[in-house]
Amino acid sequence: MALSQAAPRRLMHTRDVRCQGFLREDGLWDIEGSMQDIKTDETPSPGRSAGRVAAGEPFHLMRVRMTVDLDLLIHAIEVEIASSPFDGCPNISDSYQQLVGTRIGKGWSRVMKERVGGVQGCTHVSELLVPMATTAFQTTWHARQQLQEGGDGKSSGNGLVNTCYSWSENGEAVRRFIPHRFIEAEQNT
Repeated sequence: MALSQAAPRRLMHTRDVRCQGFLREDGLWDIEGSMQDIKTDETPSPGRSAGRVAAGEPFHLMRVRMTVDLDLLIHAIEVEIASSPFDGCPNISDSYQQLVGTRIGKGWSRVMKERVGGVQGCTHVSELLVPMATTAFQTTWHARQQLQEGGDGKSSGNGLVNTCYSWSENGEAVRRFIPHRFIEAEQNT
């Protein structure tokens, strides 16, 4: 179903988030993300030496490269804050080294907040890491599934069951693709 027709309006702000996953020649995986905010009007920015951001120029521009293995263990991370509302924002980039050695998975958002949350990091870089984590999962999914499959070709389904409506333990996708994890729904009579 498509969105309804919008009311008459004028574009004021665009946020672009882009995440890509790459298989490296050494067998590791690079997940790259960028986040850019652009305003259509000149915007005051007293924290910048210029004191303003021209219309169409990035108000925020952050880039991150995170290197992971198939266990989603972070081996390396690089952060670039190319454009920000304060000249000092790039000073926090190195704090993201605190994530090296952590594993993307259950509880990772909590670990991320503990290590680089609040004044220990950048709100926008930390926000970008959320879709990057999903991108890491999606990028490595097929390779991880191949490792998890037994000789019968059936996936263990680890990490999928009950993560959303379609992967419900009593849903059609689980019944069809990972039947050993399927649980018949109780009938209310």
